[in-house]
Amino acid sequence: MESVEIRELTYFVAVAEERHFGRAAQRLGIAQPPLSRAIKQLEHRVGVALFERTSRGVLLTPAGEVLFDDGRRLLDASRAAVARARRVGAQPPRLVLVLKPGADGGMLADVLREYENAPDAVPVDLYTCGYREHAGLLRSGVGDVALIYGKDPDLDGLDCEELFREGQILVVATDHPLAGRPAVTMADVLSQPTPLWTGDGTVIRPGELPQLVALGRWVHLAPISAGHHLRRDVTAVPVSDAPELPVLLAWPEQHRSKALASFVRTAVDIAADRQSLR
Repeated sequence: MESVEIRELTYFVAVAEERHFGRAAQRLGIAQPPLSRAIKQLEHRVGVALFERTSRGVLLTPAGEVLFDDGRRLLDASRAAVARARRVGAQPPRLVLVLKPGADGGMLADVLREYENAPDAVPVDLYTCGYREHAGLLRSGVGDVALIYGKDPDLDGLDCEELFREGQILVVATDHPLAGRPAVTMADVLSQPTPLWTGDGTVIRPGELPQLVALGRWVHLAPISAGHHLRRDVTAVPVSDAPELPVLLAWPEQHRSKALASFVRTAVDIAADRQSLR
């Protein structure tokens, strides 16, 4: 069976996303006739029709839908591989850790301190991200490893290790009606206005959340460790029946390096030590 070239996949994905040969050619910076010929050659190579031509553009056939989904992942993986290779080959090589600000379970300083003295350690750069952005940054090659909170994270194409589980608190304004309680329940939380998260992000920008909580417009469910870094105008209330959040260390499944393996071992060991002291 003949293999498909990266250039052909790039052309195919561009046409599939634009649903139009002319717009795809413009996006790729080439003339339309060579693009059309390349797609016909790809269809001949694959042995099936990938597009249904219409007067207004093109539509993907069922076979095209399959190649589109897999092709995008392959292109992302190839770009990520190049990015990681460049980072490893740089002098000095570096490891990029992706995490949401404050979402490290209180263990990041210990991990970085211990990792500095570990075999095969390299300097670690921190890349902060928003809600549910970790996986995409790993798959695209921006990051090498990520700390992820949550019950249902996107782990497609990633390896992971659960470090520990952590309870939750409710962050409210200091003058909020719930602020003086010794504890609240999830029913109390659900009765309050909370940030609306979607699969792609949030209806508010992450930087706005602390201010909106301090003004009493929202309440925010957060890991217990986040209570150590609160503003003076907000407070934390324990949530007695909140589910514990798993804290995961994740990395691309095809990513293999001594520096990454050493970082994972260090984080797992420190998490185990912390759990033994609980």
